[in-house]
Amino acid sequence: MIKFAHPLYLYALILVPVFIGVFIALMMWRRNAIKKFGERRLVDKLIPSYSRRRPTIKFIILMLAWIFLVVGVADPLTGSKLEQAKRKGIDVMIALDVSNSMLAEDIAPNRLANAKQVISKLINKLEGDRIGIVVFAGKAFLQLPLTTDYGAAKLFLSTIDTRSVGVQGTAIGEALTLCQQSFDETKKHSKVILLITDGENHEDNAVTIASEIGKKGTRIFAIGMGSVDGAPIPEYNKYGVQSGYKTDRENNTVITRLDPKTLEEIAANGDGSYVRASNSRGWFSTIFKDIDSIQKGDIDSKKYIDYEDQFQYFIFIAILLLIIELFIFEKKSKWAKKLNIFNK
Repeated sequence: MIKFAHPLYLYALILVPVFIGVFIALMMWRRNAIKKFGERRLVDKLIPSYSRRRPTIKFIILMLAWIFLVVGVADPLTGSKLEQAKRKGIDVMIALDVSNSMLAEDIAPNRLANAKQVISKLINKLEGDRIGIVVFAGKAFLQLPLTTDYGAAKLFLSTIDTRSVGVQGTAIGEALTLCQQSFDETKKHSKVILLITDGENHEDNAVTIASEIGKKGTRIFAIGMGSVDGAPIPEYNKYGVQSGYKTDRENNTVITRLDPKTLEEIAANGDGSYVRASNSRGWFSTIFKDIDSIQKGDIDSKKYIDYEDQFQYFIFIAILLLIIELFIFEKKSKWAKKLNIFNK
C-alpha cells in the first residue's frame, strides 16, 4: 500500500508538459537558425563537434530528475506492518436541553453555559469512549453522531445555543429516543445517555420512555440544571443585549423551576443516577465517577498500518540523474567519439 505524506507537491508534475513544450519550441527555433547557414550536411562539416541528439538526451534526463525529485519531496510511504488494535470504551450520548428556560441565571453564568462547561470537562476525561450530542427543545435533533474525535466534539459543542432548535418546549422523551436510536444496538458494549435539562417536560411521558430504554440495557444519568425556587428567563435583543425578562400573557414575569422529581424517576428507570447542578465547584464529580465506573467493552477493532518513508530513494535517483546530465556535453568530445557514444 502506497500513499504520500505531502501529496500537494505532486501538482509540480503539471510543469512537465510545460517544460516539454518550451523545449520543443527552443529546438525548432534552433533548427531554423542553423538552416540559415546552409544545408544540413554542410553545417555538419562546418561544425563537426555539434550534436543533434545530445540536447534531447540532456533534456530527457533533466525531466526524469525533476519527476523523481517531485515524487521524493512528496514523500511516498509504503505500508510495511499491519497491526490489529482493539479499543475499549463506552458509548455516551448527551441529550442537552437548549430551550429558552436554560438561559435562567440561577446557576452562573446561566444554565446552558454551565451545562456546556460540564460537557467540555467530561470530554476531557474520555479515553477511547465515543461521544455524541443530541440537542432538544420542542423537538430533538442529532447535533453530533458518535465519534472519538474529541476536538470535533468540542467544536460542535461551542456552536450550541438556544437557537439550535427553532421549536420551543422540552421534549425530553423524544431526545431520549433519538439518543437510543443513535447507538449501534448490535454492539454489546455499554451505552450511556447523559440527560442535561431543567426537567420541565411539556411534550411527552419521558419516564415511560426512559423505562423502555433502560430495559434495553442503556443506562441513563441525569443532571438537573437550575434551582427549585426558580429564576426568570432573560430576553435579549438582536444585538445580544438583555432587554428584560420573559413574561406571560398577563405580563407577569415567567419563573422557570427545576423539576427534580421527573429527573430522579428518569434516572431510576434507566439504572443511573441523578445530581443537581450548583454553583459550587466539583458538583459533577459524583456523576462522572458513576459513568467512569461502567465496564468498558470492545467498541471495535481497527487496522493501523505502520508506514515507512521512501523519499530517500527518489531523491538519490534525482541527484544521480543530475550528475549524469552534467557529464553529457552538447559538443562531441574526443573520448566519446572513440566510444561511439552520442556522436550524432
